Amino acid sequence: MIEKPAGVYTKQVRKMNEAAAASGKVFSMMYNQRTNPLYIKLRDLIASGELGEVITNPSRKGGEDMAKDGMFYAPKSLKKEVVCGPGEFTIAAVALDHGHIYGMVGGLVEAGATLKWVYDPDPAKVEAFRKQFPQAQIAESEANVLADDEVQLVAGAAITSERAPLGMRVMAAGKDYFTDKAPFTTLEQLSLAREEVKRTGKKYMVYYSERLHVESAIYAGQLIEQGAIGKVVQVMGTGPHRLNAGGRPEWFFQHEKYGGILCDIGSHQIEQFLTFASCTDAEVAFSRVNNFNHPQFPELEDFGEASLIGNNGASGYFRVDWFTPDGLGTWGDGRTVILGTDGYIELRKYIDVAREREGDQVYLVNHEGEYRYSVKGQVGYPFFGELIRDCLDRTENAMTQEHAFKAAELCLIAQHKAMSERVVWSSGAK
Repeated sequence: MIEKPAGVYTKQVRKMNEAAAASGKVFSMMYNQRTNPLYIKLRDLIASGELGEVITNPSRKGGEDMAKDGMFYAPKSLKKEVVCGPGEFTIAAVALDHGHIYGMVGGLVEAGATLKWVYDPDPAKVEAFRKQFPQAQIAESEANVLADDEVQLVAGAAITSERAPLGMRVMAAGKDYFTDKAPFTTLEQLSLAREEVKRTGKKYMVYYSERLHVESAIYAGQLIEQGAIGKVVQVMGTGPHRLNAGGRPEWFFQHEKYGGILCDIGSHQIEQFLTFASCTDAEVAFSRVNNFNHPQFPELEDFGEASLIGNNGASGYFRVDWFTPDGLGTWGDGRTVILGTDGYIELRKYIDVAREREGDQVYLVNHEGEYRYSVKGQVGYPFFGELIRDCLDRTENAMTQEHAFKAAELCLIAQHKAMSERVVWSSGAK
C-alpha cells in the first residue's frame, strides 16, 4: 500500500499494477483524506442531497488529451461584450503561419467584428481556418484584401521576421494592423514601423496574448488599479512552453526568422512587467539565452532570462523556456508574482499543478487577509472590444501605440544583449 500522491504519476502506477498482477499480489493506494472528519461530513452531505445536484465536468481530461503546445492557444470568452453592429467594423485575416491567428480573430469576432476575408498562400491553412470561421471568404491574394475599402483592420500571424513588412503594406493601404507577437525581429523594423505609424496615422497593435487573453492576468490588473497591493515594486514571471518539435514549422528553428527566445515568448513577459508595474520605459540590466538540451536544433534557444529596472524604480525578472515536461496537463505552467508595498498577487494562469486542471487561479495576500479567486469565465477579454472602438473612434484605450512598441523594443534589446554577451553553457545531461 502506498499513499495517494503516487496516483498523480499515472505511468508509474500503471507499471505497479502490471507488476502486481504478474506476481499475484495486490496493489492499492491510501486516499488519506477519506479518514478526515471534514471529508466524511462533506461526503454525507452530498449523499443526502442537501447540497443539491452534483454536476461533473466532462471537459476535464487527462494530460494526454490536453493541448500539446501553446501555438494554437485561442480561448473563447464566456462574457462576450459586443461593441459594434454587423458590418460596422470589417476585418480580414492574412498570413496564417502561427496558430495565434485563431485567438486574434476569435477575440475580435466575439466583440462584434465582421470577418470578411482570409488569405494565405497555403490552401491547407485556409481550409483549416474556414472550418472555424466559415463566414470568411477566400481572397485570391493579399493585394485583393488590401484593395478592399470595406476592410478596416488586417490581422496577421506571419513568420515572425515577415510581420513588420506585412504591417507596412497594411498601413500603407490605409488600414490598421493587428499582429501576433513578436511584432519585430530587428530594431530597424521597429524604427520603420514607428515612422509609418506617424506617417499614416494607422495602428500597429500586438497580440500579447499571455496578458490580453488570460482572465487571471486581466483580473490582476484590476486588483492593482484598485490598490489591493499598493504600489507595485517587482514583477516576476515564468513562461515555460512545451516544444512539441514535431508539430512546429521549419522556420520556428531558424533564428533569423523567429528572432530568438527573448524576442519571441519573452515579449509576453516584458509587456506584462510594463503593464503591472506602470512603467513607460525600462533598462535591461541582464539577459541570457542558451540551448541547453536541443543540439539537433542548433539555432534554437531553449532557455532565456532577463532582469529589468523600470523608469519608476520597479524591477522585473522573467524566465522563459521550452522544457515543459510531458506529465504536465497543459502546454505550460505560466505564473506571475506581483509584489506591492501592501501585498502580493500570484497568478497560476493555465493550471494549478496537482490541484486544479483549470487555470486562471489568482492568489492575493494583503493586510486584510489571504484570498484565492478562480476567475475563469468571470472576467472576459475586454482588450478586443476596446481595440475595435479604438480603431473606430481613433482612441487608445486598449493599448497605447507607444506601449506596444516599447515592449517590443525592450525585447529586442534584451535579445541583442544576451547574444552579444553569450556564454554557451552545457547542462551536462546525457
